[in-house]
Amino acid sequence: MTRPPSLRHEAVEIGRVVAVSLALAMTWSTLAYQPFTIPSASMEPGLIEGDYLVVSKWAYGWSGASLPLAPRPGEGRLLGRHPARGDVVVFRHPLRPDEPWIKRVIGLPGDRVQLRAGQVFVNDLPFARTALGSGRSASDPDRPATRLRETAPEGTRSWITHDFGPGAPGDDTPVMVVPDGQYLVLGDNRDNSLDGRWPPDVGVGFLPAANLIGRAEIVVASWKPGASLWKPWTWFNLQGRWFTPIR
Repeated sequence: MTRPPSLRHEAVEIGRVVAVSLALAMTWSTLAYQPFTIPSASMEPGLIEGDYLVVSKWAYGWSGASLPLAPRPGEGRLLGRHPARGDVVVFRHPLRPDEPWIKRVIGLPGDRVQLRAGQVFVNDLPFARTALGSGRSASDPDRPATRLRETAPEGTRSWITHDFGPGAPGDDTPVMVVPDGQYLVLGDNRDNSLDGRWPPDVGVGFLPAANLIGRAEIVVASWKPGASLWKPWTWFNLQGRWFTPIR
């Protein structure tokens, strides 16, 4: 007759299963894909507060920033690749690496970037802007905005931005020359984004390549403000955004 396993044996087996599961999850989130939530309105209208998105880690290779426990990014990247202009990237803030931020890559190494009356110029070539009518900020619905389609000079990619009118801080900048191994990033909610137009103690400054976590790929779902993992009664407070590709 087979002797039933002891409670100690069962506990050890359960511990092994849990340890292997955690190791696999950690490996997957380090090397392949990792989920993030959008904490602010700086990427409206394409991404809104409460969006739950997936980031591909392998898109640009790996650095210390790829590790989930947020160590210092260090220097260099394993199998590093440049983001393309227009990519939406998640990265560790240059001064506060425990904070993941999300912005759009506008300037690549060596580019000369400038904003003039809110319009972006790269190497003296303008980003075309086409008005799409009025819009509203999900985080500030009482503030009218203009929706603009912004197209990079190469003409191959475009995205939607919000503009709240002339004269906003950051609408006019000096020429910013992007250093080697770094990028200039901007928020799509152009008048409500602390980004590469400001030094890192205020915004982002130039973003080191080593700080990149990955490329934002898809919005899986979106929760209304106030929803939280720790509030089970809010789990179904959804905003109707499902499996939306990020452009």
